Amino acid sequence: MNQVSCSLFSRIIGTGSYLPARVVTNKELETQINTNDEWIVERTGIRQRHIAADTEGTCDLAEHAARRAMEMANCSADELDLIIVGTTTPDLIYPSTACLLQARLGNHGAPAFDVQAVCSGFMYALVTADKFIKSGAAKRVLVVGADVYSRILDWNDRGTSILFGDGAGAVILEASDTAGIFSTKLHADGKYKDILCVPGTVAQNQIHGCGFTRMNGQEVFKFAVSALSELADDMLKTNQLTVNDIDWMIPHQANIRIIQAIARKIKLPMDKIIVTVDKHGNTSAASIPLALDIAVRDGRIQRGQTLLLEAIGGGFTWGAVLMKF
Repeated sequence: MNQVSCSLFSRIIGTGSYLPARVVTNKELETQINTNDEWIVERTGIRQRHIAADTEGTCDLAEHAARRAMEMANCSADELDLIIVGTTTPDLIYPSTACLLQARLGNHGAPAFDVQAVCSGFMYALVTADKFIKSGAAKRVLVVGADVYSRILDWNDRGTSILFGDGAGAVILEASDTAGIFSTKLHADGKYKDILCVPGTVAQNQIHGCGFTRMNGQEVFKFAVSALSELADDMLKTNQLTVNDIDWMIPHQANIRIIQAIARKIKLPMDKIIVTVDKHGNTSAASIPLALDIAVRDGRIQRGQTLLLEAIGGGFTWGAVLMKF
């Protein structure tokens, strides 16, 4: 998906996020698996992550984030023309988490559906919402990224359990003649399906195969750095921009080493990159909207600034959005 020439833009008018109350530090993980705080921080940059309570589901996290975004946007549920949720951990096989969220919010009749692109889920959902608005099919859209990723982790696996956390982030997009999202690109390549996956399925009320995340960390690292660096360069070239034109990059918060490697490749200073991975770990589809909301609310991101959003997820899926905030 490439740049669209259009006088109508989709513009973010509200952001929101939510993190479960329980914080699991690296020190706590030391008591459960063969690891230590220094090893985790050195290799990932992660110091802690939030874990959902047994009574919390993906829709619960999504609802908190959505309501905060709606409050910032001064938007009521009946003003939403579309609801899209990016998630890998839906509460039910069906109905979709988007439909569950729609009922919670009190919206009736707008289309609502989930997007499954793992850690790229929010990006896929955001680009889809952008197309709805630019086509004139919607004026206001709620886009959420939410995951309770802790439920698909083997907590005895040091290679994956240290990396992930739970959370949700949301934005309200509105049709505007003021510049907002002006360039998008999405990609996928299923030949890499075995590098990062949950290789199980549900049939006859049983899990067939493995229901835990499985990952080849070295291969994920290599592909992520290469794909996201090339994508960033491509986005800038397509729009005749340089890294100096970017006020903030908000990358998927998977691993600080990946973020640093991408920054070096595209020659973007780390002080122009929003980093939250130390406090939240990898929150999958929630990663980018969560980081966006935090930076908006603490004042780093200001109206009129140019943002580059990038994510990569199992599949592999990857994508980017270039926008004026």
